[in-house]
Amino acid sequence: MLDFYLIIHFLLPVIQCLIGVLANGIIVIVNGIELIKQRKMVPLDLLLSCLAISRICLQSFIFYINLVTLSLIDFLPLVKNFAVFMFVNETGLWLATWLGVFYCAKISPIAHPLFFWLKMRISKLVPWLIIGSLLFASIPLVFYSQHTWVLSQEVLLRLFSPNATTQIEETSALQIVFLARFSPPFVIFLISTLLLVFSLGRHTWQMRNTATGTRDSSTGVHVSVLLSILSFLVLYLSHYMTAALLSSHIFELRSFMFLFCILVFGSYPSGHSIILISGNPKLKQNAKKFLLHGQCCQ
Repeated sequence: MLDFYLIIHFLLPVIQCLIGVLANGIIVIVNGIELIKQRKMVPLDLLLSCLAISRICLQSFIFYINLVTLSLIDFLPLVKNFAVFMFVNETGLWLATWLGVFYCAKISPIAHPLFFWLKMRISKLVPWLIIGSLLFASIPLVFYSQHTWVLSQEVLLRLFSPNATTQIEETSALQIVFLARFSPPFVIFLISTLLLVFSLGRHTWQMRNTATGTRDSSTGVHVSVLLSILSFLVLYLSHYMTAALLSSHIFELRSFMFLFCILVFGSYPSGHSIILISGNPKLKQNAKKFLLHGQCCQ
């Protein structure tokens, strides 16, 4: 029974990783081809491409963590490269946050001078937001590496090695580092997304009360966008909450809740990328072409 349980937990991350790499790979390839053809890339495509690249790396790291958890490979390389994992995860969270802000600025019907100012300038700000995210996520690598990563290595050794010991204070310190680093993008994302959801929901409700003809199709588009944003919010929240739970070490290694949290943690980079493709006509059309081409080659 235990072997069957572990096999299931091995197969699910494999499927999760393949879907995540494929979905994010399609986003990168489609936007890359567009860049070659047009010699330029629109800000949204640039943001999506950078986010997709970070998620391919993150999905690979999560799959590696699953292999370590199941004791299929040695855990020491993970401990030594934990700084890279933190950098990739934090960069992805910041880029997803700016994607939420971008949607809020472009789609939200809020009539306020600040939103109008942001709507007019958000496209020009995208490259600087990407650079800022990379620099901010690199701060621990440059300034705090000596203390932060030694602390992280000790906690990871305690987690994956039954013979190693770590003081509870060190685990608490790692939680403080987690909250200090990951809370700012989470708060910004939450505010921007909730503003978008409530404003778009109210606008859709008002349109439905007076919708006829063309307005019916417009209302349908608004509902589709609203559902997409809500899915984005749920996946982002689940990713953040499971990361907080895993960093607290309240679950034993290989326990059901520990393995479940890792699966939920890994569903975000793959699940949201599928939502992005299904909600983007250009990506959706090219994804169908890739899948049809793959079937023809078999």
